[in-house]
Parts: sequence; C-alpha cells; structure tokens
Amino acid sequence: MYRLTRVQNPAFKNAFIRWFVKTYQVDLSQAQRQTPEQYQSFNDFFTRALNENIRSLDDSAMICPVDGQISQLGSIKKQEILQAKGRHYSVKALLADEKKASAFDSGAFATIYLSPKDYHRIHMPWDGRLLTMDYIPGDLFSVNDKTTQSVDNLFARNERVVCYFQTDFGICALIMVGAIFVGSIETIWEGQITPPYGKKITHFDYTKQQIDIKQGSEMGRFNMGSTVILLMPNEIDWKMDSAQLVKMGQALI
Repeated sequence: MYRLTRVQNPAFKNAFIRWFVKTYQVDLSQAQRQTPEQYQSFNDFFTRALNENIRSLDDSAMICPVDGQISQLGSIKKQEILQAKGRHYSVKALLADEKKASAFDSGAFATIYLSPKDYHRIHMPWDGRLLTMDYIPGDLFSVNDKTTQSVDNLFARNERVVCYFQTDFGICALIMVGAIFVGSIETIWEGQITPPYGKKITHFDYTKQQIDIKQGSEMGRFNMGSTVILLMPNEIDWKMDSAQLVKMGQALI
C-alpha cells in the first residue's frame, strides 16, 4: 500500500483518487487543489493542504489538532484511559515508559479518530516547546469503532509516535497512532518517521534545540486514516463530548 499510494502514473493515480473521493465522499472544495490531475500521487492527495482561512482558530488555550470525531475523552483514572465501553488501557502501556506515564496520573485525555475522508494534517493544540519524541513499534490494527470496541489495548498495541511538549499546562503529550495502511507518520521537525519500520523504541531528544511551535501550526501528518491522543497533566473541563464531530481549530476547553 505504501508503494501504491506513491505511484505517479497519471491514469492510475487519477482513477485511484476519483474512486476514493466518490467512495468516501471527500469534500475537495476545501482543498487548495481540487482535481485529481493536480496531485502527483494518491499520497499527495491524501495529505492535501486546505485552502487558506478555511479553518479559523477559536480563542482558546487548547484547540482541536485535527478534523475527525471524538472517540473518547475524560479523566485518567487509576492510571488508565477509557478506550471504549468496558475497555481500558494503561498510560504506561501507551507511552511504554513508566516514569513519563506518572506525569499523567491525575490528568486528562482526548482520543480523536480520523476517518479516510478527513483532512490528515495534524496541528498544534497549544503553544509548545518540543522536548522529546519516542517512536514505539507495534501492530497496525484498524482503529475504527468496531476494533476499538473489540480489541483490547488497541492504542497501546499499534505502532505510534509520542511527542512531548512543554506548554502552559505543563508537559503534555500528543500521540499519533498508526493503523491499517498507515505505515507512515511524519513530523515537521524530523520528516518521515516510518518507514523504515523499527523493532525497538527509538528516542529523540530536542531539549537543546529550542523548537517552539505555535498553536494551530502544522506539526505532522498521517498517510491514511488513524487516531490522535492528547494527554494532559491535570484535569480538564472539556467543551466536547464523545462521538462529536470536530474540526481543527475548534476549542477543546
């Protein structure tokens, strides 16, 4: 799939894009380029940029980083995060680091699912200074409603990239979770993280580089649909509810 989505043969990629737009009802009117012919490949289309000013930023200390749907959100209780009704997973398993997980013992979380039709660039929820990043290898289960309700520890089992930021809230984490066909995750500061696919956790330290990213600025992107998880060190009074459709820039608090 990685290779297919990067084929630049005009006949193939144009047909692939048209099929996808029709099947998943993609709204190309919001994109900077609105016809299949304007894209070099399917992946170029999938990670498309939006028209300028199509998304406004609400006046809030924390905004939604993506277009998608709230899967779950709430408080972290007993070091566990709600995945779906009757299913929880631990912060330690998600972050693969007990010490880092302890910072969120009394915190909050939000899980946002990006469907195939959604805009797949990820933006900063807050002003933040990048501290560290961990690439954690894993599976590539689908992350739709069916699998979140049936596969235990789904988000702690899938491949993921965890980014830690210093913010006005304290140290916060933004986790990009891979999924079926999503074997490629990128960040603006490191470029493509996967592939190549690792078998061990890879740690990146940016504490000496002073990488400051403003709220609303692009910080990464997915290839195909997946999930973003936000971890906050303290309780949050969320403005959103589970199952609510959201757009990048909407106020989360």
